[in-house]
Amino acid sequence: MAQGARRTAAQVAGVVALAVAVTAFLYVAAVRHGFFDLKVYYGALTFWVHDHGEIYDYLKPGTQYGFTYPPFAALVMLPMAYLPWWAAIVVSVSASVVVTAVLFGWLLDPISRRVGWTRWFALAVALCLAAAYEPMRETVNFGQVNMLLLFLVAVDLLRLLPAGNRWAGVGIGLATAIKLTPGIFIVYLLVTGRWRAAVTSVAAAAGATLLAAALFPDASREFWTEALWNTGRVGELAFVSNQSLRGVVARLDPQHPSTLAWLVLVLAALALWAWRSRAAVAVGDEATGLALTGAVMCLVSPVTWVHHLVWLLPGLILLVDNATAAPAASRRRRVLLGAAIIGYGFLISRIVWAWEKDFTGVDGFVGSNLYVWISLALLAFLPIRRWATPAGSAGEASGVPQLDQPDRRAPTGQWHRIGRPLTVR
Repeated sequence: MAQGARRTAAQVAGVVALAVAVTAFLYVAAVRHGFFDLKVYYGALTFWVHDHGEIYDYLKPGTQYGFTYPPFAALVMLPMAYLPWWAAIVVSVSASVVVTAVLFGWLLDPISRRVGWTRWFALAVALCLAAAYEPMRETVNFGQVNMLLLFLVAVDLLRLLPAGNRWAGVGIGLATAIKLTPGIFIVYLLVTGRWRAAVTSVAAAAGATLLAAALFPDASREFWTEALWNTGRVGELAFVSNQSLRGVVARLDPQHPSTLAWLVLVLAALALWAWRSRAAVAVGDEATGLALTGAVMCLVSPVTWVHHLVWLLPGLILLVDNATAAPAASRRRRVLLGAAIIGYGFLISRIVWAWEKDFTGVDGFVGSNLYVWISLALLAFLPIRRWATPAGSAGEASGVPQLDQPDRRAPTGQWHRIGRPLTVR
């Protein structure tokens, strides 16, 4: 058997073994939610379209949960009302898997080339590992839209913006019109001085919102004047699934959570984020800007359920990216790989749920907020890539592109692009 064929056979066997192991893990460890959130969307849209009710008046029977997204999200999801339930599940799962595969392809390309893996093998391994990742499996099993929103933002930051495309910002604007929290990426564009893309984002968000208002004036009026402010529709702030700074403060005193303490923590997180994001963009490291903003979004949002933490995936992948770019036997490589493994290990473990009923005491404070600490660690310590080997230099002659070296500055006019050697603009 030729060497290439043996290698392919070994990779196929490895992927199959990993898939079997992940399946066994999910069978034992995963909690099944029966597409709960998708049922809320489906029920609300059916009530709205077929029963002629108001979409924001709908509550899933026996619960306090209703449709909480802006009217433009209802417009995007409207075809669901005309599908059978099983088809809605297929569309939801398929869409999440497809956009995850594309996003992973962009982020993994420099890693696979550097370590000598074929692209399909790197992607297959990453998708298997993602299936075990608690926020990802919760997103799929709840029928959530998190990965679709992350993909829209990533299209702007990883593809359109580095290429100078005039449409850069549309994805962020549409994501913001679907769900308000990605609006922090508009602030990211402003903080880092990309005015044109920021204006495009605002225009896209406003245009989508006005379109929904023109089509559904009653629903828009109810959302912006009533439903948006009804915080009881989203659940308890102190619930252990709320892995935000607001959740940390609420679990310290569930009856009287300190708004002042929360605001101080939010301002500190935003200051750190603005400083590090500007540093990343100054050297063309847009991927790290995406990861830092995803992390701070999870921290400062009043409610960050565990499934929202798919926004940490770029940060975890970039830890591996930085590690593989470091010298093979270096302490830096060991530390970064160790951090990625530890962070991923905790985020597949459901460990915070050990304190679901009682999060008092030091162990409760540390353990029930563990995912918050991971978000903070990524925000504070995710490396910023300050130098990359230009195309055609000695670093690429060996076939191993040196895309990330941490302690040097990029020459003027050069930008790192995901999946591409550094080129002179």
